[in-house]
Amino acid sequence: MHFCPRCAKSLADRGIAGRARRVCPDAACGYVFWDNPLPVLAGLVERDGLVVLARNHAWPEKMFGLVTGFMERDETPEEGVAREVNEELGLIVSSASLIGIYPFQRKNEIILAYHVVAEGEIVLNEELAEFRLIPPQKLRPWDFGTGLAIRDWLARRPS
Repeated sequence: MHFCPRCAKSLADRGIAGRARRVCPDAACGYVFWDNPLPVLAGLVERDGLVVLARNHAWPEKMFGLVTGFMERDETPEEGVAREVNEELGLIVSSASLIGIYPFQRKNEIILAYHVVAEGEIVLNEELAEFRLIPPQKLRPWDFGTGLAIRDWLARRPS
């Protein structure tokens, strides 16, 4: 961010609360760009005992992941993950339980990951290219982002 959204002056760097922040140099304005991480919801979707992994159109052909999306104003995380699952996969969520909270610093996000049990026929929205149904024992977590939620979910599952 280069300009103040309140008064349009060029922002400057200044130390505030032990960190360099972008601030408006006009003391009367007082704007500070805090650049706080955004909450992102992730759903490890289980349907009929299988986990749904989806591929976004923008991703390489063999790259699949969990359903994710931004939380919206006036919704709880559980409502938000149910909305995202319905929007992206067309499924109805019957339960959602928190797996964990994970930093995703590369994108300045905090991931709130849920295990979601859902029902219905999968109908992909315009964001998604394809999906796969994976037996839980064949899931292989990756070392960042939502892969950490898969790791934790698998570790807690009964054998």
